[in-house]
Parts: sequence; C-alpha cells; structure tokens
Amino acid sequence: MTSPYDSVRYRSLNGAGVLVTGGASGIGADLVRAFASQGAQVRFLDIDENAGAALAAAVPGASFRHCDLRDIEALRDAVAATERAFAIDVLVNNAARDDRHDMFDVEPEDWRNTLAVNLDHQFFATQAVARAMRERKRGSVVLTGSISWMRGRPGLVGYTTSKAAIHGMNKTLARELGVHNIRVNCIVPGAVVTARQEALWRSPEIDADIMRLQALKVTLDATHVARMALFLGSDESAGCTGANFVVDAGLTQN
Repeated sequence: MTSPYDSVRYRSLNGAGVLVTGGASGIGADLVRAFASQGAQVRFLDIDENAGAALAAAVPGASFRHCDLRDIEALRDAVAATERAFAIDVLVNNAARDDRHDMFDVEPEDWRNTLAVNLDHQFFATQAVARAMRERKRGSVVLTGSISWMRGRPGLVGYTTSKAAIHGMNKTLARELGVHNIRVNCIVPGAVVTARQEALWRSPEIDADIMRLQALKVTLDATHVARMALFLGSDESAGCTGANFVVDAGLTQN
C-alpha cells in the first residue's frame, strides 16, 4: 500500500529516536506513521490504551506507553523509560483536546485541567528530553499550537489561552536551548479534519465557510501536519528554531 510519506526520504530520520505525545489517534497517529515510515524508532504516549496498543501493533517500528500527560511524574517516568530504550532525537508535543465551553461555566478546576491537557505537558516533556539532548549537543523539539487563538475563536477560551501561551514558550525555549544545538519550533495547524472533528464539530456549513476563507481550496488532514513535522524533525531544518510553521491553507490571511 502506498504511504502518503513515500514521496520523500529524510535520511537523518532513519534510525533516529522519536517521542510523540498524544499519538494514539487523530493527528498524533499520523505523526507516528510518518516518522516510522522514515525508519525512525517511535515511542508514543497516550491515555487511550486500546487505541495505542492497536496502532503500535499496526505500525512497524512504533511502540506505545500508556501515560496520562497531566501526571507530570508519570510523564517524566515515560521519558526516562524511553531514553533507556533509545536516545530521543526528536520530541513532538502533539497532545491536546479542544473541548468547547461557555466562559461563564468554567470553574477553577476546569481551567487548571484545560491548561494541564493543552499546555503544561508540552513544557515538562521538553524539559525532560532536553536534559539528555543537552549532553548530546543536538535535538529537535516540535511544539503544537493552533490558529484558533489567532482568530479569536469563541467557545474554547481555555484551549485558545493554552495555544497562545505555547507561542511564547516556543520563543523562550528556542533561546535557552539553542546554545546546546537543540532546535525548538512550533507547528500551527488550521482546520484539520480528524475523526474527532468529524464526530463533534464538522458540518457542511462549517466546511463551506472554511473553504471560503482559505486561500488554498483544499481540505486539510493530518498528513499535512505530519509532513511538516518530518521536516522539522529532520536535519533539513537545521537552520530553523523559534519559528511558527503555519499549516492552515492560508486561513489566517483573512
């Protein structure tokens, strides 16, 4: 079967160690497939044990570890266990959950949980992998933002706040880790169709509105994001750090 990632080979990813958070489904599952297709050793973390085990069984070169990323000690243990299996050359901080909510319904516990799900683990996973990357004097960290905060999307203020914060974190971590030859960049997806979007939010009316606003009249899917992640994880992006790579078919131009 032809893979969407067969069109290019990143030689620096062959044999590289890659850790993906939130890799059991959606964009994360395509990230796992994409890096594995390049010959990388891929470990992915997720809270969904069934989906994680099924994906690992289906993708040669991929392994799964259950982890609730809100539990920072469990996340640190997962990173340490991965480092014992192989050196982590690339970290892709992908996990997120774009739950909708009315701002007047948000309680402090809800707020803290939303930030834990969408923001906190991106920093603490980076902190954990950067210790060994610093010793090896190389590494690539990929954060995941969203155009939702750029567009001021209503009904998900906790999510947009988290995603906006990631952009500031990207700039600072790129400066702090650059002296150790560790690159930090952020992928900013647009209206990417996933199974979750299909089930919960997508409609013909929403699709038509997005297509009207996009400069490119294409339906974005997870492979568009994964292709960018391959580039950022590879040595082909050796001169890139602290940058936002927007994958939105030009939606934010409007």
